[in-house]
Amino acid sequence: MSASHKSKGPGTCGQALRASVLLCALCGSLAFSCTIPVFRYALDRWESDRFLLKIPPAVAQQPAMNKLLVPLRGNSSSNVKIEDATEASDASLFLPHRGERPIWTGQLDEASLKTILDSPARQALLTKLLSGDSVIWVIVDHGEPEDDAEATRIEKRLRYLEQVVELPPQDPNDPDSQLGPGPPLKLHFAVQRVSLDDPVEKILCAMLAGSKAAEALAAGQPFAAAVFGRGRVLGAWPLSDLDDTPLEDISLFLTGRCSCRVKNDNPGWDILMTVDWEKALQSAKQTIAAAGKDAPIVQPPLQPEIVVTKSHEPSAQAPAHFPLRLVAAILVPLLLVAGLVFVRSMK
Repeated sequence: MSASHKSKGPGTCGQALRASVLLCALCGSLAFSCTIPVFRYALDRWESDRFLLKIPPAVAQQPAMNKLLVPLRGNSSSNVKIEDATEASDASLFLPHRGERPIWTGQLDEASLKTILDSPARQALLTKLLSGDSVIWVIVDHGEPEDDAEATRIEKRLRYLEQVVELPPQDPNDPDSQLGPGPPLKLHFAVQRVSLDDPVEKILCAMLAGSKAAEALAAGQPFAAAVFGRGRVLGAWPLSDLDDTPLEDISLFLTGRCSCRVKNDNPGWDILMTVDWEKALQSAKQTIAAAGKDAPIVQPPLQPEIVVTKSHEPSAQAPAHFPLRLVAAILVPLLLVAGLVFVRSMK
């Protein structure tokens, strides 16, 4: 953290998120995880959780609305599922696995359904994700001069981090570290601004805030969210709390080796987006190949392999793999239990 921008006290939620992030990184280093960075592993492999859209039967059964809902009830490219709201007069949209409080409630028609499923800012996010950006820091604000100053500060810090952060070295022969189709592997932290005053992006703002920055959103306070993978939000913070420390922690975690391969073992929540990810990633790969872009960017080169001599005796400097794995097998469960207890104590 730089001396020019001292910590402003991110509070209990920020400390709990930081603890869980650091725990995942520590366990991953002990458990010999794959070398794919977290942001790319999520883009390649983590399917988006489905939002829940509850609709009154009287609305859903209208011929025009029923026609619009048919694709969503099947194998839709939107990560949303439909349920009847038998005792409600308005439709409601709920975050995946996030309790009973909706992020949107209102009359459902063709225009509002379109706004629920997509928006210009989400299309801009999609473009950045498919181009290979590591993390998109989405700043949600009013566009005031003080907001501009905060956005400039964040942008400046991210440009610095790009100069000092290194992606894990990639071994093309490692079966556990194979990249899926998509853009080249690169290191880039992007910034995107979304207006709190834009009615078209109101639902996206609620998705980005989740439960972590819900109070800031309700009060009309600017906040920022870190987005990666297939529209996954790792966390959201009021701009008044977002100093250099969380910027560095989140950026380092998402560009480090993927440790917790199970999506639900990681903190965060998803954005509702309308995209066939498999087709979009394949198309991105073909587009980049046709444009003659360079191969994936990896750094630094792999260390030389240790060679066994003709007498079949290992080199004196060969690492003791078995003892390390045995230690990892003992320590990882203990660290996970200790970390969970700590995170729960922070809530």
